Amino acid sequence: MALKPDDGYIVDSLGWAHYKLGNYEEAVRFLERAVELRPEDPVLNDHLGDALWRVDRKREARYQWQHALTLNPEPEEVEKIKAKLKNGLPDEPAAETPAKSRQAARDARSEKQAR
Repeated sequence: MALKPDDGYIVDSLGWAHYKLGNYEEAVRFLERAVELRPEDPVLNDHLGDALWRVDRKREARYQWQHALTLNPEPEEVEKIKAKLKNGLPDEPAAETPAKSRQAARDARSEKQAR
């Protein structure tokens, strides 16, 4: 990002990576900046809505999703965004980190050995 800090798509990609890792507060920070840089992009507004929902800023999330619909998203995205407006996002398990994965593997091995 150091090479193109004002490229909304790069900033969005970084924010979306944080989102996928479960770093929702960091995701919001980057995605808010991405929307500042590219306010006309429905995907960026949709991404920001998702991240805002995860940090319990639900009113703002719904605003972003509604706004995304006004920006002519791809037809296949329209129904997805409308569903989010109606139902919000489903609960999501915490992001799987390498440390959690290793711990889960150790727990599984211990459980097998105990049998």
